[in-house]
Amino acid sequence: MVVFPKAKINIGLQITGKRTDGYHDIETLFYPIDLCDALECVVSSDRNKKDHLTVTGIKTESNIEDNIISKAIRVLRKRYEFPPLKIHLHKAIPVGAGLGGGSSDAAALLKLINRCFRLTIENSDLKAVALELGSDCPFFIDNIPSFGSGRGEILQPVNLVLAGYYFLLLNPGISINTREAYENCTPASPSSTLLELADRPVADWKDLIINDFENFVFKTHPLIGEIKDNLYRSGAVFSSMSGSGSSVYGLFSKRPNLTENLKEYAIYESYL
Repeated sequence: MVVFPKAKINIGLQITGKRTDGYHDIETLFYPIDLCDALECVVSSDRNKKDHLTVTGIKTESNIEDNIISKAIRVLRKRYEFPPLKIHLHKAIPVGAGLGGGSSDAAALLKLINRCFRLTIENSDLKAVALELGSDCPFFIDNIPSFGSGRGEILQPVNLVLAGYYFLLLNPGISINTREAYENCTPASPSSTLLELADRPVADWKDLIINDFENFVFKTHPLIGEIKDNLYRSGAVFSSMSGSGSSVYGLFSKRPNLTENLKEYAIYESYL
């Protein structure tokens, strides 16, 4: 069976506190987009009952054993029995780009195994497994617009409608280390929650909704900040870096005429 794990963007990301377990508390709005990988899974004929994973497309910079897909299988096998698998992953979502590609792949595999082998795992339990793989991984189990708090795993569906806006996603090919980004941000309690701010018209978001990672990332990689500035110059109603970067997106009231310095970084565009 083949499935297509989707990417996500973050509409705002506020780091609200440092936790005793070493993680950070955040507030963010997760929004799925149609940029996707391809994941194929069949029962393996391996007599040694070993799982096999192959990866093509964009390089993941990790070996097969350390790939989040391999980790997802190992975590699930601790709790449930299912046959050895032959898996092929084709990567189209950039790695280390703030788009959740790896987490989406892992969540898609968990759901696929659950469905194909009738494990009857409840969504809440799937999310608990997903959380062992990444803080944003539980979002991809339901994969609907959601307000995320805690580590990002406390999810509340939101009625966030962006239909009619033209969406443009750019990636300069810079990989951002998420841990380093967190270490260089100062947690603070927001004066307003993202839930409140997102209720405002999208045209107001520019002056209200922020991503706390941008200050650090823009200082260390000025090109990423320049991309955001250029999106606004091109007529974006709202623009932001997604997650800890390096991808930057823009929302437009109509399809923009891009300058050459933006065209080279564009990886996905569509009306929402």
